[in-house]
Amino acid sequence: MEKEMNYTFDKVRVVMVNTTEPGNIGAAARAMKNMNLSTLYLVSPKTHPSAVATARASGADDILTNAVVCDTLEEALADVHLVIGASARQRNVKWRQMDVVGACGEIQKTMAVEGQEVAVVFGTENSGLSNEELDLCQILMTIPGNPNYFSLNVASAIQVFAYQHYVYSTTTEFEKSTNEIASNIELEGFYAHLAQVLEHIDYFEEKRPKALLMRRMRRFFGRAEPEKEEVAIFRGILRNIKPFKKD
Repeated sequence: MEKEMNYTFDKVRVVMVNTTEPGNIGAAARAMKNMNLSTLYLVSPKTHPSAVATARASGADDILTNAVVCDTLEEALADVHLVIGASARQRNVKWRQMDVVGACGEIQKTMAVEGQEVAVVFGTENSGLSNEELDLCQILMTIPGNPNYFSLNVASAIQVFAYQHYVYSTTTEFEKSTNEIASNIELEGFYAHLAQVLEHIDYFEEKRPKALLMRRMRRFFGRAEPEKEEVAIFRGILRNIKPFKKD
């Protein structure tokens, strides 16, 4: 008999970025509903709503109807505590990388703290997520496959993730924790403040360009999974160097 679920599936949102084919949105909704996921965010979809998406959803119309449409990825990630970006290929910049099984383990650890939410981000059909979009993620999730032929449709990738998440959620239990991870909004505020301070002390230069250095800082703190109190400490240190100025 299946073990009783200890985690709320509605705390995991699937985010699809710049999806061009509405059929993929419908197929993703169908995949999600089969695996008990219900929260879908769409960032600047080419077409939504769509009769094609509804047909491909095959009864998962409620997920399409309730999908949250956002103009930017930042908007879609505003109140989550862990962001995982899906990618089919290796990148020159080495983000913290895990396969889908390891990523699902990180999701469960994050959700072991009450009130914390997770976003799993999938990019456009042709090129996936850009480096700038992956900068907003703490983990780069890959799905292993045939190295000689690997062409996984975005909806199929969501199906693989949704299945693995379902299995992990119903068979694995983590000890409850009270240490709250910093939210995406808090991390983005910290990164913006850090960049301002580094500019203030003239740290950026040709050999240390801002874009590359800040990407490495994101990787460093992403691996550390800083808690709210830890980010607050760093912000306090930065504030003593230069108060934060909002754009």
